[in-house]
Amino acid sequence: MSPPAEKPPAPGRKPVWLKRRLPTGEAFHQVQALIDSGRLHTVCQEAKCPNIWECFSHRTATFLIMGERCTRNCGFCAVAAGPPGPLDPDEPARVAAAADRMGLGYIVVTSVTRDDLADGGAAHFAAVIEALRRRIPAAEIEVLIPDFQGDAAALSTVLSARPSVLNHNVETVPRLYPRVRPRADYRRSLELLRRAAMTAPGIPVKSGLMLGLGEEPGEIRQTLRELHRTGCRILTLGQYLRPSPQHLPVERYLPPEEFEEWRREALAIGFSEAASGPFVRSSYHAKESFQRLGR
Repeated sequence: MSPPAEKPPAPGRKPVWLKRRLPTGEAFHQVQALIDSGRLHTVCQEAKCPNIWECFSHRTATFLIMGERCTRNCGFCAVAAGPPGPLDPDEPARVAAAADRMGLGYIVVTSVTRDDLADGGAAHFAAVIEALRRRIPAAEIEVLIPDFQGDAAALSTVLSARPSVLNHNVETVPRLYPRVRPRADYRRSLELLRRAAMTAPGIPVKSGLMLGLGEEPGEIRQTLRELHRTGCRILTLGQYLRPSPQHLPVERYLPPEEFEEWRREALAIGFSEAASGPFVRSSYHAKESFQRLGR
């Protein structure tokens, strides 16, 4: 696959395919008020997700647990970095109550990275899953977890709570890790995914990458193959968008047709489901990706 001949837009200017009308209305404000009143956080807000308007307007959100400050400082991420506060023991119940009031049947939960905690927050993830199961027994629950610094026991704690999907993003190709994810480790992330698929084969494993950070087609292809070999079944590929001038610049905007080529290639490699497009994010239309696994 070769990149298109046209040059990317000038810095600070997005291509036409990344411009769209923002849906707003009563549902958007109701979800926002519900999150605020429950003293909760969403990755939609903290990470400045471009899909927040669509998702909130459809009465859905991705819950961000364990506070709003991350112990890492990745070059692509808008979530604030800094010393986090103590865990809130009431948070699992509040997440479950909010999900119930929103009428969610498919719930996505992620977190900041908490390297300050002995288990990386794994027990808190499990508590949130258990609270959701008690409050909404029929719901499907997807968790997007950090790497827990490679702690197998922490991963086991989350898997023992039986989420419907276990997601952990590698985010980019290994060559770019020192610049994009300096405190993460590509091989450690692959090992987490492999261990999850091996020890809990009934729980689909999911991962994703951002494109447009300077990766080469051959590097993307190799990363997809390595992800597939871990047992990863669901893949997401989306466009990296710079959240602020302090974050890494966009090296290239990929057109929608190129994302579609990568989707077809991922399926040919063997992924059961692949969502690929400029606006695709880990939790974007996650319910639909999960449901299509039954095809």
